[in-house]
Amino acid sequence: MKRKLLLLICLISQSFLYCQPSSKRSEEVLTRQMKPLEKALKEKGLRMGQAIFIRIFKESKELELWVQKADSKKFILFKTYPICTYGAQGLGSKLKEGDEVAPEGFYFVPKDKMNPNSSFHLSFNLGYPNKYDEAHGRTGSALMVHGGCASVGCYAMTNAAIEEIYSLAQKALENGQKFFRVHCFPFRMTDEAVAAQEESEWYSFWKNLQEGYSYFEKNGYPPDVKVEKKRYVFE
Repeated sequence: MKRKLLLLICLISQSFLYCQPSSKRSEEVLTRQMKPLEKALKEKGLRMGQAIFIRIFKESKELELWVQKADSKKFILFKTYPICTYGAQGLGSKLKEGDEVAPEGFYFVPKDKMNPNSSFHLSFNLGYPNKYDEAHGRTGSALMVHGGCASVGCYAMTNAAIEEIYSLAQKALENGQKFFRVHCFPFRMTDEAVAAQEESEWYSFWKNLQEGYSYFEKNGYPPDVKVEKKRYVFE
C-alpha cells in the first residue's frame, strides 16, 4: 500500500526526478528477490537499502557489487557477477555512436536513469557520455547495464543477475542514496597490469583510470570524481 501511495504521489506531482521509476515487472522482481537478498546481506553484516557501489572489469567479465557498511564510509564486497558480454570490440573506451564498444570510466546512476520497462528485462543507464567523454568529443547514447545476455556495447548480464543488481540499486535509491557510482575498468589496474600496457594507445587514459581504482583500493570507498583539463581528478 505504501509503495502504491508513493507512486500515486509521483504521478500527481510529475516529479519523476525525485521518484523511483517502477513497473509491474520491477515490483514483481523486488518481491521475489527481497527475502533471499536480505538473508545473503545479513550473512555479511549488511542490510537491504544500504548504499551500493559497482565496479566493472572487462577483461575478466566481472561486475562487483559493493554495499556500504552501517555507520561507515567503507564498502564491503557483497557479490561478484559474471558479465555475459559487452560486445565484440574488446578493451578501450567507447569513442563514437555505433562503434559497438562498451564505455570505460567513471559514471553515476540517479533514480531517473533506472529503467524498469527495459526491452532487456531490467536496466540502468550509465550516463555516457559523461563530462570526460564530452571533453574528448566522444558520442553515444543509451549505454546500459541490462539483462538479456546480448550486447553491441552495453554490459549485458543474465536476467537472474540483473534482477539482484537492480533490486539492490532500487532499494538503495529509495532509501536515500542520491545516485550510485559505476566504475568501468579494462582490467584490475594493479601497477604490474598497467605497466604491461605501456605500448598501448590507451596507456595514458588507463593511467588516469588507475588513479580512481587505487583510491578505492586504499580507502575502501569510492572517490568524488571531477573532470579538469580533460582529465579525471579524484577527491
